[in-house]
Amino acid sequence: MDKQKKFNQICKDIKLVEIQGAENIAKAAFYAYKLIPTEKSKKRLISLRSTEPMLQNVLTLADKMSYNELLAILKKNQELINQNAFKLIKNNSIVFTHCHSSTVIKSLIYSKNKGKHFEVYNTETRPLFQGRKTAKELEKAGIKVTMFVDSAVQIALTKDQDKEEKTKLVSLVLIGSDAITKKGVINKVGSGMITKIAKLNKIPVYIISDSLKFTNKPVKMEQRFSKEVWNIILKKIKIRIKDPAFELVRKEDITGIITEFGVLSYNNFLKKMKS
Repeated sequence: MDKQKKFNQICKDIKLVEIQGAENIAKAAFYAYKLIPTEKSKKRLISLRSTEPMLQNVLTLADKMSYNELLAILKKNQELINQNAFKLIKNNSIVFTHCHSSTVIKSLIYSKNKGKHFEVYNTETRPLFQGRKTAKELEKAGIKVTMFVDSAVQIALTKDQDKEEKTKLVSLVLIGSDAITKKGVINKVGSGMITKIAKLNKIPVYIISDSLKFTNKPVKMEQRFSKEVWNIILKKIKIRIKDPAFELVRKEDITGIITEFGVLSYNNFLKKMKS
């Protein structure tokens, strides 16, 4: 496959969510740009997923470093994030997560391999079911997983639940991010509901993220395709379908943020990014 065809295929895979997760998207975009390093290529890559500042941030570095150098930076950051997350995960606890975050998953697997005993509750994450990917990866690593339909989040997180549900009390919510802003974190739609319910039940909520996802710029919330929700043609009934991919989790609902800089309050993280 020549460079142009490979570039086009990567663009297609990013757009259609064949490549998913902020870090994986950023790495793929960086690699694609290196194939055809023009301003036109950069603009096209940035246009593919509007809610991905990490993609934009790594492309600003693309003329200064190699692909392998980028991978080395991301690997080092992940190692530090893993160590920071390890401190928060308690033995015999239940960790709740949402959608699919490679940063969260690597942190959980690291904690398991370092001897922590815990279970994970996660969501299926409609309409593309990214939660299934999360469940498979964690199960493969030997972590016990219980997956909930999205509409059962309150059952999973409520402490005063009916005992017949046979779920244990969640100790900690760990979710990733696609963008970190001054107001809060932008993550997969559903994250806002999860953090609100967790806060009501006094369950701490931590964001796990590389600081490269931070941006001072406005972030456009991506709207996905209606066919992802209902892939049929309605001839007689006109139904309008909304498929928002992301939403804002306000910083007031976040206990802390785990990055390569440590476990910080949201405001302290913002101060760190200014320094």
